[in-house]
Amino acid sequence: MTEYLKVGKIVNTHGIRGEVRVISQTDFPEERYQPGAELVLFRDQKEPLQLTVASHRKHKNFDLLTFAGYPNINDVEAFRDGILKVSMANLSDLAENEYYYHEIIGLTVVEEDGTVMGKIKEILSPGANDVWVVQRKGQKDALLPYIESVVKAINLEEGTVVVEIPEGLLDDAN
Repeated sequence: MTEYLKVGKIVNTHGIRGEVRVISQTDFPEERYQPGAELVLFRDQKEPLQLTVASHRKHKNFDLLTFAGYPNINDVEAFRDGILKVSMANLSDLAENEYYYHEIIGLTVVEEDGTVMGKIKEILSPGANDVWVVQRKGQKDALLPYIESVVKAINLEEGTVVVEIPEGLLDDAN
C-alpha cells in the first residue's frame, strides 16, 4: 500500500487553458509543482488519478498548475475540490536538521528536566519560523517557536522533541 502526503487542494479552474488554482500545503512548492513532477489526484468516489505537472506559476495566493494531457477547462473542471498528493516514495531527502511536517506532528514534547509537556498537534507557518502547537493535558495549547534556543533535540526514532522553555514564553498560557 503506497502512502501519500497532501501537497495541495484544487479550489477552482483558472482561465480556459486547463489551469487549476491550488491552495498549496507543502513546504516545497517549487519542487512539488515543477514541470514533470508526478502528483496523484484524490476525489470522492473516484479512483486516484496520476497527473504530470506541465506548468506552474504563482498568482496572488494560489499556485496555478496545468497537467500533461489536460489542455483545456473542460478537461480539468472535474478536478475541482480534489486533493493533490505526492507518493512517499517521491519524497526527497532533506538536509540535516530539516523535517517534513508529518514527521513532527504527533511527537511528544519533553522539557530538559524530563517533564512531559504534551504532543505536537499542528504546525503553523506565520512568518520567519514555524510555530509548533503543543496539546497539553488540562491546559491551553502551548505555542513553541521552532528555533534553536527552544528546540534542543528531535529524536524521530523515540518520537520525542526535547525543548528548553525560556522564561516568560508560556506565562500567558497557564
